[in-house]
Amino acid sequence: MRKRVSRRRTPGWVPNQHGAWAMILTPAVVGMLASRPAWVHLALLAFWLVGYFAFFATGLWLKSGRRPRYRRPVVVYVAVSAALGVLTLAMDPGLLRWAPLFVPPAAVGLVASANRTERSLVSGLATTVGSSMMVLVAYDAGGGTDWPTAWLLTAVLAAYFAGTVLYVKTNIRKRGSRGYYLLSIAVHGLATAVLVPVSVPMAVVFAALTVRAAVVPRLSVTVKQLGLGEVVSTVAVALTALASLA
Repeated sequence: MRKRVSRRRTPGWVPNQHGAWAMILTPAVVGMLASRPAWVHLALLAFWLVGYFAFFATGLWLKSGRRPRYRRPVVVYVAVSAALGVLTLAMDPGLLRWAPLFVPPAAVGLVASANRTERSLVSGLATTVGSSMMVLVAYDAGGGTDWPTAWLLTAVLAAYFAGTVLYVKTNIRKRGSRGYYLLSIAVHGLATAVLVPVSVPMAVVFAALTVRAAVVPRLSVTVKQLGLGEVVSTVAVALTALASLA
């Protein structure tokens, strides 16, 4: 009988950071709906998603010490995202002006991967800020003109995802850390207080998130339960932001 040789898929093709999907998709969708959907959004979203795949693959390659077996996904995804970027700019050249905003957070994330500290708080916060700024790009692509509102939506999502980074850490990697626990509650509470004069519905949602940050880490929750809770929270934040701010 012939022995079957199992071939493992080369690492880097499929991101394994499942919690990142909401952080990647939500800002783009919020920015699009806050303005108006346009054909360019299809190209922009494709570029954004493949760009995330390229970012993940590059980070994994750097973390491995630039080992050859990790290089192929980097080459493929960078090439495809570059082509999609050109297509997006061909449809709306003005979007290029937003590119410099994404350089610092991307650089922080890649340097962290090279140093094998991609799970650090600094790296997590940098990537959340970077992803939240996609609100501005998608809003611009839809012809939006109310920039104070666009920046406010960006700030709300950045605050939510930054709080989520802390909240998730208090339930997994930093579970039992009193410092992270108190910081998570403080960040959520501060965001709630800031939002009270801006939008009461938004403040109510963040107040609920503050209670969650205080209660859930004291319970025994599974990663799956944590993930499902994040889906509900993300939808609540996005819909409330669109309804009360946009």
